[in-house]
Parts: sequence; structure tokens; C-alpha cells
Amino acid sequence: MTIARYLFVLLLAPALMAGKCTSGGGGGPTPPQYPFVLAHGMLGAETYAELLDYWNGIVDEMEDEGAEVYVTQVSALHDSYVRGAQLQTQVENIIATTGAAKVHLIGHSQGGLDIRYVAGMRPDLVASVTTIGSPHQGASVASFIADGINQDGSFASALLTFFGALLTPVVELIGGTSDPLDAKAALTLLAPSGMAAFNATFPDGLPAGCNPGPAVVSGIRYYSWTGRVTTTNVLDLTDPLMGIAGLFYLGEANDGLVTVCSAQFGDVIDDGLIMNHLDEVNQILGLTSFFEVDPRTLYRDHVRRLADLGL
Repeated sequence: MTIARYLFVLLLAPALMAGKCTSGGGGGPTPPQYPFVLAHGMLGAETYAELLDYWNGIVDEMEDEGAEVYVTQVSALHDSYVRGAQLQTQVENIIATTGAAKVHLIGHSQGGLDIRYVAGMRPDLVASVTTIGSPHQGASVASFIADGINQDGSFASALLTFFGALLTPVVELIGGTSDPLDAKAALTLLAPSGMAAFNATFPDGLPAGCNPGPAVVSGIRYYSWTGRVTTTNVLDLTDPLMGIAGLFYLGEANDGLVTVCSAQFGDVIDDGLIMNHLDEVNQILGLTSFFEVDPRTLYRDHVRRLADLGL
């Protein structure tokens, strides 16, 4: 044996032995016990016109970590009682199809409220609930619009009805679904007064004030994370929209649509992310901050977090 080959074997042997000692057969990490179910936010869809996934690159990242992932689709515009019931049916179908005892629920924006509904109605099917940029205390921008449309005969109400009629075929075409749409119901729920009623019905995981909430309630683990800035990438054409929307929350840290305080829920993994509301799901097209972790990494880390807990 030449000296070069001897040194090669000597250096490589520890790595080879370490690989042989790893459990799991393939040498990789132990996969999570339960499947993951992803729930989109308002105006969301599983995919837009079969071209752009709502969870941009996130599913692949989670699956690379060993997760079994299911992407759901509910009404793009409705309250979380209706959307939550639609999601519950899909979760029950996933349970029946996979034979899993429970699922992990992850919801972005209003999707975080939808999964709270499912956890409240079918806690026996839920191992964990994770909300991302969800308005648990309501959103001022929704309240501003809802106050106008709830006045019968108001210009705002008539305008919403008009645009709703125009929006319906567009949503059906782009999102590929004909689920019922009701913008007024959605905005009424997302106003602080609407969320107060929702929270009274589904209180698990909620904090007292602007703080983290309980991490575990009745055996279900609760988590959240959120961004706290409105503009993050000059190349992202949606950043100006987030910047304008964020003006409704002057003086409060927010991601453009939801304040950090409103997003607090369960065990807060991170509420200081340099991300806006769309960055949280790696949109648009992954044009996020150069100075923050890749959004997909948060989901991958979360898969590992739950797997390490045996879930």
C-alpha cells in the first residue's frame, strides 16, 4: 500500500464507521411520526394557474427532511368557520388515506386560523399547530374595510359587491377551484371584533397580551413565527404593496399585513424575522431578504424539531 492510499484510508475510516453506526437504515435522520398538512391564507390556492405554488419550494424542503406533506385548498375568500370546516374534511380524508393517527397542521396568514378551527373541532386528530404570520388578534386593515362594508347601502359595500363579482371567475380560473367566495365574511372575521369572538370559541394556544402563549394544551403542541418588516428585496415587485399596507400599523412592528403582537401564538419560535407577509412562504419567486435565513429553512428546521420530539 502506498503512503497516499494509507493516508486516504486512515482519514476516511472514521467517517465510514460513523455512517455504519447511524440508525434508520439509510443513514439519515429519523422521519417525523405524523404527516404535515399545509393550509394557505386569504386569496391562496394550492397552486396558481399550475405555474406558481403557494408554498414555494417549501414542500420539497420538508420532504427532504423526511416529512410526508399534504397541501390543502379551501375557499380563497371566506371566514375561518367555513374554511376551517372545509379543511377539517380534508384532514379527515388524509387521516383515512394514510392510516396516520394524527397530523401536524401548519397555516400561513388566515390559514393559521383555519387550523385552529380544526384543532378545536377535532383535537384527537392533531399533534401540533403552527401558525405563520397569522392575525390572532385581528388586523386593522381588515377592520378599516369591514367598517365601511358593514354599513348597509354604503359605497364601500356596493364597491365590494361589484369587485367580488369580477373577482370570482378570476379566482376560480387562477386557483382552479369553485369554492364559494365571501369577502365580507372574511373581512368581518379578520377585524379585531370578529377575532375576539373566534378566540372565545377557540382559545387554545392564545397568549395573554403581546406574549408567547402556552406551548402545550391538552397534548397538542402550539408554535408560531412571523416577520416584522414590510420591504426586504428591491427586486420584488410586491414589496411596495406590503410597504403601503404596513402603514395601517404605524408604530407597531408588522409584516405588512399582520403585527408581530397579533401573530404571537403558542411557543414563539421567532418574531424578529426580516421577512414580510409574502416572504414567510418564500414569495414572490423566492425574492426575500439577503440578510435573513432562507424561509424554507424554517420549515425544514421545524420538521426536525417535531421529529426530535418523537412526533
